Amino acid sequence: MASIHNDVPLNAPAHDVWDAVRDFGALPTRLAPGFVTKCELDGDARIVTFANGAVARETLVDCNDARMRLVYAINNERLKHYSASVQVIAEGEAKCRLLWTIDMLPNELAAYVEGQTKEAVVAMHKAFPPG
Repeated sequence: MASIHNDVPLNAPAHDVWDAVRDFGALPTRLAPGFVTKCELDGDARIVTFANGAVARETLVDCNDARMRLVYAINNERLKHYSASVQVIAEGEAKCRLLWTIDMLPNELAAYVEGQTKEAVVAMHKAFPPG
């Protein structure tokens, strides 16, 4: 199983970043603008359209405010397994880290997914620019 890890330093208070992460339908406006172009809520899932035209249905597994951790999964014909967690960790009053971990199968898609996450991280830095 492939594991993709992103440790993203952000120049924003943890509670601000967590508020954007936990807002499950706001990816294109609050967390990854430009990388995600559209997001529609459908029950406990969101249908996400990415800038490259790809579409994914992401199901909310857990949203834990106390731990500032959100977990989602993707189930489709291409992916045998896809589970991701996003956790926000405060680093003082004005900075934080966003830890984004993805465990997935098949391994052959890992390079593509990792490339996509790098583009998402660029969008996150634009959403939370240095103050």
